[in-house]
Amino acid sequence: MPHGMAKEVEALPRTTMKVRRTLRGHLAKIYAVHWSSDRRHIVSAAQDGKLIVWDAYSSNKVNAIVLRSSWVMTCAYSPSGQFVASGGLDNICSVYRARERDARALRELAGHTGFLSCARFISDREILTASGDKTCILWDIDAGAKLAEYADHSQGVMGVSLSPTDPNMFVTGACDATAKVWDKRVSKRCVQTFAGHDGDINAVQFFPGGDAFVTGSDDATCKLYDIRADAELMTFAHESIKEGITAVDFSLSGRLLFSGSNDYQCTIWDTLKGERVGTLSGHENRVSCVGVAPDGMALCTGSWDATLRVWA
Repeated sequence: MPHGMAKEVEALPRTTMKVRRTLRGHLAKIYAVHWSSDRRHIVSAAQDGKLIVWDAYSSNKVNAIVLRSSWVMTCAYSPSGQFVASGGLDNICSVYRARERDARALRELAGHTGFLSCARFISDREILTASGDKTCILWDIDAGAKLAEYADHSQGVMGVSLSPTDPNMFVTGACDATAKVWDKRVSKRCVQTFAGHDGDINAVQFFPGGDAFVTGSDDATCKLYDIRADAELMTFAHESIKEGITAVDFSLSGRLLFSGSNDYQCTIWDTLKGERVGTLSGHENRVSCVGVAPDGMALCTGSWDATLRVWA
């Protein structure tokens, strides 16, 4: 339940968004999507063994990168938009030039002993990877070398999110049902641990202000945690949502939370009130990934139905 000032704020009207683009081209389940900082391009990863770079304005495919392993679980754009990365059941993070035709991997970062669940570029020279081996690794891309290993979870790490305000802070969510906040300079143990979920955490995302984050779990709920208060602020749940949450992201202001789930839906929540204010329907299989464009003007959802949809 909202408390304090949140009670005074007017409830949001029902939020409607329409599909503006449907991006077709993948031939198998899509597992991951990430926007470029240019607000226009999207990279997606699917188990047809391809990374596709899309122009979200025109729906055109800009590039298709054939992966050595088709069992891909994550993809990411670098801050400059020059590079993309992917990884999955091959346990390797592969880095490519985003626009290069017939791209070969520039780097194959091998060091994890379990699947790669999530990768995020810190800069064009550093990338952070999360793995089913219970650890995260910070890599020097140019050197192809491990800079630090972060081990404090008791089960596989499923998601990682970089702080939008503190270059040294990141948060992880894992199958041990906890989320952990880390200082990238301290690899031995995390700074804070947040419990409360009754199932695996599949996704984490920082709140735009940087002092809170959201988790999405197999227990069919999302939770908002406040880092400074070291406390859970809100649980987002609805009796109609019985399936696990696969992906989460915020609107630009943070007032809206988008959660993708196994029930083929993307749900829109009011973060202040904890209420469901909209549902995006149309995918024909589980929604595996969601991403809000950097300018906040569009939302991209990816699904096991092999399509991406851009909503606004």
